[in-house]
Amino acid sequence: MVLILGVSAGAGGARAVLTHSDQPHMPPIDRIQVPRRAGGSVEESVILAIERMRAAAAQRDEYISGTAVTCRSELQADAIRAAAGQADFAIVDEPLAQLRYLRFTGMLPATDSVLLYDLGCSGLTVTHADCRTDTILASRRSTALSGNGYDALLRWQLARGGISTDAHTSREHRESLSRTAVVTASDADTGGRAVLTRSDLAELCEAGLRDSAEFVRQIIAETGVQPGALALLGGCTRNPSLRADLARLIGLPIVYDPEPEYVSARGAVLLCERKPSARLRMPRRRAGATPVAPRIGQRRLLIAVAITATLGGTIAGLLSNDSARPPEPGTAPSTAQFIDGAPSWKPN
Repeated sequence: MVLILGVSAGAGGARAVLTHSDQPHMPPIDRIQVPRRAGGSVEESVILAIERMRAAAAQRDEYISGTAVTCRSELQADAIRAAAGQADFAIVDEPLAQLRYLRFTGMLPATDSVLLYDLGCSGLTVTHADCRTDTILASRRSTALSGNGYDALLRWQLARGGISTDAHTSREHRESLSRTAVVTASDADTGGRAVLTRSDLAELCEAGLRDSAEFVRQIIAETGVQPGALALLGGCTRNPSLRADLARLIGLPIVYDPEPEYVSARGAVLLCERKPSARLRMPRRRAGATPVAPRIGQRRLLIAVAITATLGGTIAGLLSNDSARPPEPGTAPSTAQFIDGAPSWKPN
């Protein structure tokens, strides 16, 4: 059988799966995750993932006949190509790979359009796609909601109880809450311990999820097309409480793969088989093809970035205090809430 390497590029690094071209849904022959190094680039992680997987396959006397890499933008695609030099692989638009895999596995319902809700470590990307033509109707990204933000909120909550932890450990706690209902956090310096539950995480995520639901509704209004389902992608959607809350807030049938962070790489495998060594783009609907005026502009996204930076700075200042003094009651980081398209601060 033909072996294909599928790679997805994200802000946090790269993920790769090696599998048979007609079995991307089966447990892969090999897989790897290459985190983005501090100060490094996404394309660096992508190239390193490809090199490591090819070297491992060669040691097993396996031949990889094709490689495909997903990307989120033309800028990212150009950067990956430049870093790769003469390396031969296909570059695929990420939403196209996601749709192809969901269709291949039968998870994509019989609907004219679907919303791809991709929540990763650095932000949320929502893409409204036409399932009949594989066309992007609208796509928006916000950094006001992210896995990194949730990790920071977990550290803040632990700091309230006198437990100091780092970003890596808080991420492990968040990911553990996707598999179990309760985790115990400890402070290596003081020996203190604290219990975290899924309910705690759900409470911390509530404001951000409500904002993202409004984000989704505005994209639907922009396209003027009612989607038939909401596909949850990205590692953050592993949490069952988050999925249940999104289903309630948005009111659409949920499409979910047990390994949502690998959907893009698995879809790349399918597209590489069709057109190796190509650049596969997903067309966008012509501007002006719908009478509905956009309600989300660049200004709002810039404001969201500023809000996230302010939140990160606030928490970083709290956690860098050498005395590890617990924060005063009522000093939780404020969250942004969008009302009628304009940002306002939501008090705690």
